[in-house]
Amino acid sequence: MGVEMKKLFIDYDKCLICPECTVKCSYIMHPENNGIISLREEIAFLFACRRCEDNPCINVCPNEALKKENGVVKRANFLCISCKSCTLACPFGTILPEIIPYFTSRCDRCLGRLKGDEIPECVESCKYDAIKFIEEDEIKGEENIYEFDNIIVKVCNWLDLYGIKK
Repeated sequence: MGVEMKKLFIDYDKCLICPECTVKCSYIMHPENNGIISLREEIAFLFACRRCEDNPCINVCPNEALKKENGVVKRANFLCISCKSCTLACPFGTILPEIIPYFTSRCDRCLGRLKGDEIPECVESCKYDAIKFIEEDEIKGEENIYEFDNIIVKVCNWLDLYGIKK
């Protein structure tokens, strides 16, 4: 029997309706100390993106910073000039302007940095309870739960909702 490890849990649907993002981050090696932005970008491209056939977000990018890898849109941070053209071109509004910053803050998931019962600063600073630090069995049986890169996400996956396989 293995030792349960707590994981970051993000309720992305709740995160989208927050009136303001108050989340702070303890990882000092990125600008503005806000790693949640990179997680929101990953979640948007993995789960909220509708995977358009004609790829308007990719086609409009003046620097070719967006591309599809294994069916998922990825942003090359060194090529992105944060012009926000992709946010305007997205017909479903899933690429939000605030998740495409010029300076990118990467989340390190606090792996190896937390001591004892410590919890990530993003969990403590989120006023709207959209980010938690939980054991996986705390959400057993809930719908729309996905996991990637040691993070658990609750999000309405539009492709699954409509039975689209891409």
